[in-house]
Amino acid sequence: EVQLVESGGGLVQAGGSLRLSCAASGLIFDDYTIGWFRQAPGLEREREGVSCISNVDGRTRYADSVKGRFAVSSDHAKNTVYLEMKNLKPDDTAVYYCGAAEVWGSRCPSAYFGWWGQGIQVTVSS
Repeated sequence: EVQLVESGGGLVQAGGSLRLSCAASGLIFDDYTIGWFRQAPGLEREREGVSCISNVDGRTRYADSVKGRFAVSSDHAKNTVYLEMKNLKPDDTAVYYCGAAEVWGSRCPSAYFGWWGQGIQVTVSS
């Protein structure tokens, strides 16, 4: 059974930093793409793709809104993907989810991701 567990969220002031972790189990880690998505408050908000990384070849992708501030990395020894978030803004406030996909898509569409973590709250105060 594939399991993804996020950790590292919390409350931070604008301009601060957080590092999220996504620990994966039940899959061949090196064969998967791991993505980070977020869903901001509001029932009608869609889950927005933030970043993703291919564990096959290390390719990465970032949403325009986080380029230069967020960095995704993968620790193959620990089966864990990290999302380093710097210069956080109130607009980054959301529940962050990690997902696992068996294939890479150039835009990392959420439809490719068949497994999801439970989500973790990130709140950035102004």
